[in-house]
Amino acid sequence: MIEKLQKLRERYNPIFFDLICGVITSLLFSAFLYLEHFGITIKFLNTIFGLLALAMFLYMPKRAVLTAGFFIGLLWFYWIGYSFKYNGVGYMEPVITVLFAVVYMLFFGVTAFTNSVAIRAVLLFGLSFVEPFDFNWLQIELLFVDSYLGVFKYQLALILLALTLPNYIKKPYKFAPLLLILLSINFNSPVQKDAPLKIKLIATDVKQDKKWEKESLRPTLELIYKEIRDAKEEGYDIVVFPESVFPFYMNKANIVTEHLKELSNDITIVAGTLLSEEGKHYNVTYMFSGGNFEIAKKMVLVPFGEYIPLPDFAKKYINEFFFAGASDFKTADKPTDFIIKGVKFRNAICYEATCEELYEGDVDFMIASSNNAWFYPSIEPTLQKLLMRYYARKKGVTIYHSANWKGTAIVR
Repeated sequence: MIEKLQKLRERYNPIFFDLICGVITSLLFSAFLYLEHFGITIKFLNTIFGLLALAMFLYMPKRAVLTAGFFIGLLWFYWIGYSFKYNGVGYMEPVITVLFAVVYMLFFGVTAFTNSVAIRAVLLFGLSFVEPFDFNWLQIELLFVDSYLGVFKYQLALILLALTLPNYIKKPYKFAPLLLILLSINFNSPVQKDAPLKIKLIATDVKQDKKWEKESLRPTLELIYKEIRDAKEEGYDIVVFPESVFPFYMNKANIVTEHLKELSNDITIVAGTLLSEEGKHYNVTYMFSGGNFEIAKKMVLVPFGEYIPLPDFAKKYINEFFFAGASDFKTADKPTDFIIKGVKFRNAICYEATCEELYEGDVDFMIASSNNAWFYPSIEPTLQKLLMRYYARKKGVTIYHSANWKGTAIVR
Protein backbone atom coordinates (compact mmCIF):
# COMPACT_ATOMS: atom_id res chain seq x y z
CA MET A 1 0.00 0.00 0.00
CA ILE A 2 2.86 2.35 0.82
CA GLU A 3 4.36 1.70 -2.62
CA LYS A 4 1.05 2.53 -4.33
CA LEU A 5 0.71 5.76 -2.37
CA GLN A 6 4.31 6.67 -3.25
CA LYS A 7 3.66 6.14 -6.97
CA LEU A 8 0.56 8.34 -6.82
CA ARG A 9 2.56 10.96 -4.94
CA GLU A 10 5.28 10.96 -7.58
CA ARG A 11 2.71 11.20 -10.36
CA TYR A 12 1.17 14.36 -8.92
CA ASN A 13 2.62 17.34 -7.05
CA PRO A 14 3.95 15.83 -3.75
CA ILE A 15 3.01 18.86 -1.64
CA PHE A 16 -0.50 18.95 -3.08
CA PHE A 17 -0.86 15.17 -2.66
CA ASP A 18 0.24 15.33 0.99
CA LEU A 19 -2.16 18.19 1.68
CA ILE A 20 -5.09 16.31 0.15
CA CYS A 21 -4.20 13.12 2.04
CA GLY A 22 -4.04 15.02 5.31
CA VAL A 23 -7.31 16.85 4.77
CA ILE A 24 -9.14 13.65 3.76
CA THR A 25 -7.79 11.89 6.85
CA SER A 26 -8.95 14.71 9.13
CA LEU A 27 -12.41 14.60 7.55
CA LEU A 28 -12.63 10.83 8.03
CA PHE A 29 -11.41 11.22 11.63
CA SER A 30 -14.06 13.89 12.34
CA ALA A 31 -16.99 12.55 10.30
CA PHE A 32 -18.75 10.80 13.21
CA LEU A 33 -18.67 14.03 15.24
CA TYR A 34 -20.22 16.24 12.56
CA LEU A 35 -22.75 13.62 11.53
CA GLU A 36 -23.90 13.40 15.15
CA HIS A 37 -24.02 17.19 15.35
CA PHE A 38 -26.55 17.19 12.52
CA GLY A 39 -28.54 14.35 14.07
CA ILE A 40 -27.19 11.56 11.85
CA THR A 41 -26.04 8.33 13.51
CA ILE A 42 -25.18 5.58 11.04
CA LYS A 43 -23.10 2.84 12.65
CA PHE A 44 -21.90 1.41 9.35
CA LEU A 45 -20.56 4.76 8.14
CA ASN A 46 -18.94 5.52 11.51
CA THR A 47 -17.24 2.12 11.44
CA ILE A 48 -15.89 2.51 7.90
CA PHE A 49 -14.79 6.13 8.36
CA GLY A 50 -13.03 5.30 11.63
CA LEU A 51 -11.13 2.37 10.11
CA LEU A 52 -10.13 4.39 7.05
CA ALA A 53 -8.91 7.29 9.22
CA LEU A 54 -6.63 5.01 11.26
CA ALA A 55 -5.40 3.22 8.14
CA MET A 56 -4.50 6.55 6.54
CA PHE A 57 -2.44 7.50 9.60
CA LEU A 58 -0.50 4.25 9.30
CA TYR A 59 0.28 4.44 5.58
CA MET A 60 0.28 8.05 4.37
CA PRO A 61 3.40 10.24 3.87
CA LYS A 62 4.95 12.01 6.85
CA ARG A 63 3.95 15.51 5.73
CA ALA A 64 0.35 14.33 5.33
CA VAL A 65 0.37 13.18 8.98
CA LEU A 66 1.20 16.70 10.11
CA THR A 67 -1.51 18.14 7.88
CA ALA A 68 -4.06 15.68 9.26
CA GLY A 69 -3.15 16.51 12.86
CA PHE A 70 -3.49 20.24 12.19
CA PHE A 71 -6.94 19.94 10.65
CA ILE A 72 -8.16 17.47 13.30
CA GLY A 73 -7.22 20.02 15.95
CA LEU A 74 -9.08 22.65 13.95
CA LEU A 75 -12.21 20.56 13.30
CA TRP A 76 -12.50 19.27 16.87
CA PHE A 77 -11.47 22.32 18.91
CA TYR A 78 -12.01 25.51 16.89
CA TRP A 79 -14.51 26.58 19.56
CA ILE A 80 -12.20 26.68 22.58
CA GLY A 81 -11.22 30.31 22.04
CA TYR A 82 -14.86 31.40 22.09
CA SER A 83 -14.88 31.70 25.89
CA PHE A 84 -12.04 34.24 25.88
CA LYS A 85 -14.32 37.08 24.83
CA TYR A 86 -16.13 36.81 28.16
CA ASN A 87 -12.83 37.56 29.93
CA GLY A 88 -12.22 40.69 27.87
CA VAL A 89 -9.59 39.15 25.59
CA GLY A 90 -11.70 38.25 22.58
CA TYR A 91 -8.81 39.06 20.25
CA MET A 92 -7.24 35.80 21.46
CA GLU A 93 -9.93 33.65 19.78
CA PRO A 94 -8.08 33.06 16.46
CA VAL A 95 -4.78 32.65 18.31
CA ILE A 96 -6.21 29.91 20.52
CA THR A 97 -7.82 28.21 17.50
CA VAL A 98 -4.51 28.05 15.64
CA LEU A 99 -2.67 27.07 18.81
CA PHE A 100 -4.86 24.00 19.34
CA ALA A 101 -4.46 23.06 15.68
CA VAL A 102 -0.68 23.22 16.10
CA VAL A 103 -0.80 21.26 19.37
CA TYR A 104 -2.59 18.37 17.66
CA MET A 105 -0.37 18.63 14.61
CA LEU A 106 2.53 17.95 17.00
CA PHE A 107 0.47 15.36 18.90
CA PHE A 108 -0.11 13.21 15.82
CA GLY A 109 3.19 14.36 14.37
CA VAL A 110 4.96 11.90 16.67
CA THR A 111 3.93 9.19 14.21
CA ALA A 112 5.60 11.09 11.37
CA PHE A 113 9.07 10.32 12.70
CA THR A 114 8.93 6.99 10.90
CA ASN A 115 7.58 5.36 7.76
CA SER A 116 7.32 1.99 9.52
CA VAL A 117 3.67 0.98 9.67
CA ALA A 118 4.25 -1.20 12.73
CA ILE A 119 5.99 1.56 14.68
CA ARG A 120 3.31 4.05 13.70
CA ALA A 121 0.66 1.67 15.02
CA VAL A 122 2.49 1.38 18.35
CA LEU A 123 2.88 5.15 18.55
CA LEU A 124 -0.76 5.74 17.66
CA PHE A 125 -1.85 3.32 20.39
CA GLY A 126 0.48 5.09 22.81
CA LEU A 127 -1.08 8.45 21.93
CA SER A 128 -4.44 7.12 23.14
CA PHE A 129 -3.01 7.43 26.68
CA VAL A 130 -1.68 10.98 26.23
CA GLU A 131 -3.60 14.11 27.31
CA PRO A 132 -1.88 17.34 26.15
CA PHE A 133 -1.99 19.93 28.96
CA ASP A 134 -4.37 17.63 30.92
CA PHE A 135 -7.00 18.15 28.21
CA ASN A 136 -8.55 14.76 27.43
CA TRP A 137 -11.21 15.58 24.86
CA LEU A 138 -9.44 13.84 22.00
CA GLN A 139 -9.87 10.12 22.63
CA ILE A 140 -8.86 8.02 19.62
CA GLU A 141 -11.34 5.29 20.59
CA LEU A 142 -14.13 7.87 20.44
CA LEU A 143 -14.24 7.30 16.67
CA PHE A 144 -16.10 4.06 17.36
CA VAL A 145 -18.47 5.15 20.14
CA ASP A 146 -21.46 4.87 17.76
CA SER A 147 -20.18 2.12 15.51
CA TYR A 148 -20.17 -1.67 15.40
CA LEU A 149 -16.77 -1.72 17.13
CA GLY A 150 -15.91 -1.30 20.79
CA VAL A 151 -14.19 1.53 22.63
CA PHE A 152 -11.92 -0.40 24.98
CA LYS A 153 -8.13 -0.24 24.68
CA TYR A 154 -7.77 -3.89 23.70
CA GLN A 155 -10.24 -3.32 20.86
CA LEU A 156 -8.25 -0.34 19.59
CA ALA A 157 -5.11 -2.50 19.76
CA LEU A 158 -6.81 -5.23 17.72
CA ILE A 159 -7.96 -2.71 15.11
CA LEU A 160 -4.46 -1.25 14.73
CA LEU A 161 -2.97 -4.75 14.52
CA ALA A 162 -5.48 -5.75 11.84
CA LEU A 163 -4.65 -2.64 9.80
CA THR A 164 -0.89 -3.10 10.23
CA LEU A 165 -0.33 -6.79 9.39
CA PRO A 166 -1.36 -6.61 5.69
CA ASN A 167 1.80 -4.57 5.08
CA TYR A 168 3.94 -7.51 6.18
CA ILE A 169 2.09 -10.45 4.63
CA LYS A 170 2.30 -11.47 0.99
CA LYS A 171 -0.55 -12.55 -1.26
CA PRO A 172 -2.84 -14.51 -1.25
CA TYR A 173 -3.23 -14.01 2.53
CA LYS A 174 -2.31 -10.33 2.56
CA PHE A 175 -5.70 -9.10 3.79
CA ALA A 176 -6.55 -12.06 6.02
CA PRO A 177 -5.47 -10.12 9.18
CA LEU A 178 -8.40 -7.75 8.62
CA LEU A 179 -10.51 -10.54 10.08
CA LEU A 180 -9.05 -9.54 13.45
CA ILE A 181 -11.39 -6.56 13.31
CA LEU A 182 -14.21 -9.00 13.99
CA LEU A 183 -12.71 -9.58 17.44
CA SER A 184 -13.14 -5.89 18.21
CA ILE A 185 -16.89 -5.93 17.56
CA ASN A 186 -18.82 -4.70 20.58
CA PHE A 187 -20.70 -7.87 21.61
CA ASN A 188 -21.01 -7.36 25.38
CA SER A 189 -21.47 -3.81 26.64
CA PRO A 190 -21.72 -3.11 30.38
CA VAL A 191 -25.32 -2.97 31.60
CA GLN A 192 -26.72 0.54 32.00
CA LYS A 193 -29.70 0.78 34.35
CA ASP A 194 -32.41 3.38 34.78
CA ALA A 195 -32.58 5.10 38.14
CA PRO A 196 -35.74 4.05 40.05
CA LEU A 197 -36.78 7.68 40.46
CA LYS A 198 -38.60 10.17 38.28
CA ILE A 199 -36.05 12.81 37.26
CA LYS A 200 -36.78 16.06 35.43
CA LEU A 201 -33.82 17.58 33.56
CA ILE A 202 -34.08 21.32 33.01
CA ALA A 203 -32.67 22.84 29.84
CA THR A 204 -32.04 26.59 29.98
CA ASP A 205 -30.90 28.97 27.25
CA VAL A 206 -29.28 31.97 28.91
CA LYS A 207 -26.63 33.70 26.82
CA GLN A 208 -23.25 33.89 28.54
CA ASP A 209 -22.95 37.67 28.12
CA LYS A 210 -26.33 38.11 29.84
CA LYS A 211 -25.98 35.46 32.52
CA TRP A 212 -24.11 37.56 35.10
CA GLU A 213 -25.94 40.85 34.55
CA LYS A 214 -28.00 42.13 37.49
CA GLU A 215 -30.99 42.61 35.20
CA SER A 216 -30.99 38.87 34.47
CA LEU A 217 -31.09 37.75 38.10
CA ARG A 218 -34.79 38.22 38.83
CA PRO A 219 -36.00 36.50 35.60
CA THR A 220 -33.56 33.66 36.29
CA LEU A 221 -34.87 33.11 39.82
CA GLU A 222 -38.49 33.26 38.62
CA LEU A 223 -37.69 30.66 35.94
CA ILE A 224 -36.03 28.35 38.48
CA TYR A 225 -38.88 28.57 40.99
CA LYS A 226 -41.45 27.96 38.25
CA GLU A 227 -39.60 24.86 37.04
CA ILE A 228 -39.46 23.53 40.60
CA ARG A 229 -43.20 24.07 41.10
CA ASP A 230 -44.01 22.46 37.74
CA ALA A 231 -41.80 19.46 38.46
CA LYS A 232 -43.48 19.00 41.84
CA GLU A 233 -46.97 19.15 40.30
CA GLU A 234 -45.93 16.66 37.59
CA GLY A 235 -44.90 14.13 40.23
CA TYR A 236 -41.13 14.19 39.80
CA ASP A 237 -38.83 13.03 42.59
CA ILE A 238 -35.86 15.13 41.48
CA VAL A 239 -35.43 18.28 39.42
CA VAL A 240 -31.93 18.95 38.01
CA PHE A 241 -30.70 22.36 36.85
CA PRO A 242 -27.58 23.27 34.83
CA GLU A 243 -24.17 24.31 36.09
CA SER A 244 -24.11 27.78 37.72
CA VAL A 245 -27.83 28.22 37.08
CA PHE A 246 -27.68 30.43 40.19
CA PRO A 247 -25.14 33.07 39.03
CA PHE A 248 -23.86 34.00 42.48
CA TYR A 249 -22.24 32.60 45.61
CA MET A 250 -25.04 30.57 47.13
CA ASN A 251 -23.56 30.65 50.64
CA LYS A 252 -23.94 34.45 50.55
CA ALA A 253 -27.61 34.35 49.48
CA ASN A 254 -29.44 33.23 52.63
CA ILE A 255 -32.89 34.23 51.40
CA VAL A 256 -32.57 32.02 48.31
CA THR A 257 -31.08 29.15 50.31
CA GLU A 258 -33.90 29.21 52.86
CA HIS A 259 -36.54 29.28 50.14
CA LEU A 260 -34.97 26.30 48.36
CA LYS A 261 -34.78 24.38 51.63
CA GLU A 262 -38.50 24.95 52.08
CA LEU A 263 -39.30 23.84 48.52
CA SER A 264 -37.16 20.72 48.96
CA ASN A 265 -39.62 19.27 51.46
CA ASP A 266 -41.69 18.23 48.44
CA ILE A 267 -39.05 17.56 45.77
CA THR A 268 -35.26 17.13 45.65
CA ILE A 269 -33.53 20.05 43.93
CA VAL A 270 -30.08 19.71 42.34
CA ALA A 271 -28.58 22.94 40.99
CA GLY A 272 -25.24 24.47 40.09
CA THR A 273 -23.87 27.63 41.66
CA LEU A 274 -20.69 29.08 43.20
CA LEU A 275 -19.24 28.89 46.70
CA SER A 276 -16.80 31.18 48.48
CA GLU A 277 -14.92 29.97 51.56
CA GLU A 278 -11.99 31.76 53.20
CA GLY A 279 -11.20 33.66 50.01
CA LYS A 280 -11.28 30.51 47.86
CA HIS A 281 -13.77 30.02 45.05
CA TYR A 282 -15.46 26.75 44.15
CA ASN A 283 -17.67 25.62 41.29
CA VAL A 284 -20.30 23.56 43.12
CA THR A 285 -23.57 21.70 43.02
CA TYR A 286 -26.14 22.13 45.79
CA MET A 287 -28.53 19.28 46.54
CA PHE A 288 -31.59 20.39 48.53
CA SER A 289 -33.70 17.61 50.02
CA GLY A 290 -36.03 17.30 53.01
CA GLY A 291 -35.36 20.85 54.18
CA ASN A 292 -31.57 20.44 54.20
CA PHE A 293 -28.78 20.70 51.67
CA GLU A 294 -25.45 19.12 50.72
CA ILE A 295 -22.67 20.61 48.61
CA ALA A 296 -20.52 18.90 45.99
CA LYS A 297 -17.37 20.76 45.02
CA LYS A 298 -15.89 20.27 41.58
CA MET A 299 -12.88 17.93 41.62
CA VAL A 300 -11.53 18.15 38.04
CA LEU A 301 -11.09 21.65 36.65
CA VAL A 302 -11.07 22.74 33.02
CA PRO A 303 -7.50 23.33 31.76
CA PHE A 304 -7.00 27.01 30.83
CA GLY A 305 -10.57 27.71 31.92
CA GLU A 306 -10.54 27.08 35.66
CA TYR A 307 -6.84 26.45 36.17
CA ILE A 308 -3.57 26.88 34.25
CA PRO A 309 -1.71 23.56 33.67
CA LEU A 310 1.70 25.24 33.46
CA PRO A 311 4.65 25.85 35.82
CA ASP A 312 4.09 28.47 38.53
CA PHE A 313 6.28 31.11 36.84
CA ALA A 314 3.92 31.14 33.82
CA LYS A 315 0.69 30.36 35.62
CA LYS A 316 0.30 33.66 37.48
CA TYR A 317 1.06 35.82 34.43
CA ILE A 318 -1.33 33.96 32.12
CA ASN A 319 -4.08 33.91 34.74
CA GLU A 320 -3.92 37.67 35.31
CA PHE A 321 -3.35 38.71 31.68
CA PHE A 322 -5.71 36.38 29.82
CA PHE A 323 -8.30 35.41 32.44
CA ALA A 324 -8.47 38.53 34.63
CA GLY A 325 -7.60 36.33 37.61
CA ALA A 326 -10.65 34.12 37.05
CA SER A 327 -8.80 30.84 36.55
CA ASP A 328 -8.14 30.27 40.21
CA PHE A 329 -10.89 27.87 41.29
CA LYS A 330 -10.11 25.33 44.02
CA THR A 331 -11.12 21.69 43.99
CA ALA A 332 -12.43 18.87 46.12
CA ASP A 333 -10.12 15.97 46.96
CA LYS A 334 -12.52 13.28 45.78
CA PRO A 335 -15.82 12.85 43.93
CA THR A 336 -19.08 13.51 45.77
CA ASP A 337 -22.03 11.13 45.86
CA PHE A 338 -25.55 12.27 46.66
CA ILE A 339 -27.93 9.77 48.26
CA ILE A 340 -31.41 10.70 47.07
CA LYS A 341 -34.29 8.58 48.37
CA GLY A 342 -31.94 5.66 48.87
CA VAL A 343 -30.35 5.90 45.42
CA LYS A 344 -26.71 6.94 44.98
CA PHE A 345 -25.80 9.48 42.31
CA ARG A 346 -22.25 10.55 41.48
CA ASN A 347 -22.15 14.31 40.96
CA ALA A 348 -20.23 15.75 37.99
CA ILE A 349 -19.90 19.35 36.88
CA CYS A 350 -19.40 19.86 33.13
CA TYR A 351 -15.82 18.82 32.23
CA GLU A 352 -15.84 16.27 35.07
CA ALA A 353 -18.44 14.14 33.28
CA THR A 354 -15.86 13.53 30.54
CA CYS A 355 -13.08 12.45 32.93
CA GLU A 356 -12.40 8.86 33.91
CA GLU A 357 -11.69 9.78 37.54
CA LEU A 358 -15.37 10.55 38.11
CA TYR A 359 -16.37 7.01 37.12
CA GLU A 360 -14.11 5.23 39.59
CA GLY A 361 -15.66 3.13 42.34
CA ASP A 362 -19.27 1.99 42.59
CA VAL A 363 -21.13 4.22 40.13
CA ASP A 364 -24.41 3.30 38.43
CA PHE A 365 -25.95 6.76 38.07
CA MET A 366 -24.48 10.19 37.54
CA ILE A 367 -26.06 13.64 37.73
CA ALA A 368 -24.11 16.01 35.48
CA SER A 369 -24.60 19.72 34.92
CA SER A 370 -23.04 22.00 32.30
CA ASN A 371 -23.01 25.56 31.04
CA ASN A 372 -22.28 25.18 27.33
CA ALA A 373 -23.18 28.79 26.54
CA TRP A 374 -19.46 29.60 26.89
CA PHE A 375 -18.99 28.03 23.45
CA TYR A 376 -22.06 29.18 21.53
CA PRO A 377 -22.39 28.49 18.63
CA SER A 378 -20.24 25.37 18.08
CA ILE A 379 -20.02 21.59 18.10
CA GLU A 380 -18.85 21.60 21.74
CA PRO A 381 -22.12 20.19 23.20
CA THR A 382 -22.02 17.38 20.62
CA LEU A 383 -18.45 16.44 21.44
CA GLN A 384 -19.25 16.59 25.15
CA LYS A 385 -22.25 14.30 24.65
CA LEU A 386 -20.20 11.77 22.70
CA LEU A 387 -17.48 11.78 25.36
CA MET A 388 -20.05 11.22 28.11
CA ARG A 389 -21.54 8.41 26.04
CA TYR A 390 -18.04 6.95 25.64
CA TYR A 391 -17.45 6.80 29.40
CA ALA A 392 -21.03 5.80 30.20
CA ARG A 393 -20.81 2.78 27.90
CA LYS A 394 -17.35 1.78 29.10
CA LYS A 395 -18.33 2.01 32.76
CA GLY A 396 -22.00 0.95 32.61
CA VAL A 397 -23.23 4.31 33.96
CA THR A 398 -26.41 6.21 33.11
CA ILE A 399 -25.91 9.99 33.07
CA TYR A 400 -28.66 12.51 33.78
CA HIS A 401 -27.33 15.68 32.18
CA SER A 402 -28.80 19.16 32.52
CA ALA A 403 -27.21 21.95 30.48
CA ASN A 404 -27.50 25.60 29.62
CA TRP A 405 -27.84 26.16 25.86
CA LYS A 406 -27.49 22.58 24.52
CA GLY A 407 -26.85 19.08 25.80
CA THR A 408 -29.67 18.31 28.22
CA ALA A 409 -30.44 14.58 27.92
CA ILE A 410 -30.18 11.16 29.50
CA VAL A 411 -26.87 9.82 28.21
CA ARG A 412 -26.29 6.10 27.92
